[in-house]
Formats: sequence, structure tokens, C-alpha cells
Amino acid sequence: QVQLVESGGGLVQAGGSLRLSCAGSGRTLSSYVMGWFRQAPGKEREFVALINWSGPSTYYADSVKGRFTISRDNVKNTVYLQMNSLKPEDTAVYYCAASSTVVPASNPYEYDYWGQGTQVTVSS
Repeated sequence: QVQLVESGGGLVQAGGSLRLSCAGSGRTLSSYVMGWFRQAPGKEREFVALINWSGPSTYYADSVKGRFTISRDNVKNTVYLQMNSLKPEDTAVYYCAASSTVVPASNPYEYDYWGQGTQVTVSS
């Protein structure tokens, strides 16, 4: 079993930055593809970013490309999401997730473990 705990959410003005962290326990996260997803009220959960096992390969949703950066520290068993130039439409609960899939995927159904989420609110 993998336990994931997100932190770093909060309230920020448009144009500001936040850094989310996802700390893993139970198993090393180095065996998993790690993803960030978000869900706004009344909307489906959507893919934000993923990073493969060793970290050099990343993939982003078009809506965050160039503004968000996903990274991982396998020694600390932690994954990060640096969010810059935040927009009100980025407001959502952000979740990290771990996937044992062979091919990194943006489909949330490919992810086996999920954190409880952290709220990000961007004011205009």
C-alpha cells in the first residue's frame, strides 16, 4: 500500500505562485509514475501533469504547459508541483496519484493510489 499526503495549497492572487508537495509512505514512490490531477466544483477530475519513474520525462495538460512544473525527489519520496502565473481557472482541489502502469498515462483510472487533496484558490 502507498499512502500519499498533499500539502502546500492555499489562497493566492492571480499571477502568483504555489508549490504543492506530495509525500509518500508505505512504499518507495520510485516504482510509480506520479501524476497530479485537479477537480473544480461541478467538474470532472482532470489531468494536470505526470512524471515517470526516474524523473526526466514529464507530460503536461495544455492548460498548464509553460506555467506548471512537476518534479520528484526519490530520496525524499516526494513529488512536487510548482505552479506559476496562476489563474482563477486553476482553482480546484489538487490530488497527487501513483500509477504502476507500464506506460505513463493521463487517465485517472490508470492510477492506483490517491491522496486526500489540497485546495488551491486563485483570486482575480
